[in-house]
Amino acid sequence: MDILIFIISFVAAFIFSLGGIGAAIILIPILVSLGIPINIAKPVGLFYNTVSLSGASINNIKNKRLDFKIGIPIIISSFLFAIAGAYISKFIANEIILYLLIGFLLFSGFMFLFHKKKEQNSYREDTPYFQLTMVGALAGLLSGLLGIGGGGIISPLMLMLGFNPKKIAAITAFVVPFSSFSGFLTYWAIGDVDWHILIIASVAGIIGASLGTAFMHKRLHADLVKKILAVILLLMAVKLIYTAL
Repeated sequence: MDILIFIISFVAAFIFSLGGIGAAIILIPILVSLGIPINIAKPVGLFYNTVSLSGASINNIKNKRLDFKIGIPIIISSFLFAIAGAYISKFIANEIILYLLIGFLLFSGFMFLFHKKKEQNSYREDTPYFQLTMVGALAGLLSGLLGIGGGGIISPLMLMLGFNPKKIAAITAFVVPFSSFSGFLTYWAIGDVDWHILIIASVAGIIGASLGTAFMHKRLHADLVKKILAVILLLMAVKLIYTAL
């Protein structure tokens, strides 16, 4: 089981780092399908996101790909609301969490698959602080509630707001470690952490995300990355629907 978790964590981090999204969005459902309780899988996924995307963020900052003005309001609101989401999750049945996760996977998958690409010069360059704060709040709440980091909600919503996908990937990779870590700390405080699984998944995540980020910038087109992520998300949603039935 340890080897299987390591391999899955590595592959997930590699693939999802291509789009700047925390791989917990796919790791959590996989861990649940392997028989790991969802309340144990969620903090593993949150810490996994924190360490796997921190390296990508450092790389983006060094290469000046990150727009701090857009990222900061999302970070602040997502960090605070992730704590609230993690705490609220203790009072919600696991079945409801599972259905919310299915809905989240479907929404993110269809957004990545069908969102129409804009012309390069039509992307917005302003900083709508209120809208960005609301994006961060929703992402943080879902991050803590579901253990998925929030990247899968930040990216689709920012696409809807009209931002450049390349800018979105850098911002998402920067925001997710903050919201993920605050959610993880809350789960740790209430005692739902399996350190053995967490360490295995996190080490694999660091390696996979580092290699995936380097591969993306050298080899892959952004549209192909979006389609790959969409297919994976939708397949996982179908798998969970089958499990729930």
